[in-house]
Amino acid sequence: QVQLVESGGGSVQAGGSLRLSCAASRFTYSRYCMRWLRQAPGKEREGVAAINSYGSTYYTDSVKGRFTISQDNAVNTLFLQMNSLKPEDTAMYYCAARANTGCPTETEWYTDWGQGTQVTVSS
Repeated sequence: QVQLVESGGGSVQAGGSLRLSCAASRFTYSRYCMRWLRQAPGKEREGVAAINSYGSTYYTDSVKGRFTISQDNAVNTLFLQMNSLKPEDTAMYYCAARANTGCPTETEWYTDWGQGTQVTVSS
């Protein structure tokens, strides 16, 4: 079974940057989509960014131009570079994977999940 472990969260002031990592083990998918999602207190989990095995990337409108998703297949790690952070970016961030190159935003399509890493942005 695929295991995903996120790291890199923390507390920063508005305008700051963080880089999240998601290390994947037992990852046997040759075709896949990996997504970053976040959930703020009292809100539904939302997709933030995704990348598939073709290298195609997708971003939700609120993070376009500020966040960059990337992957290093040599070490089976997914990244999310977050710049110009805003207080509204505060949330628990999760990475998730599915064995398909489609990258839907709905959470139910993803079969593998990490435990999450907290990001807190203060004003």
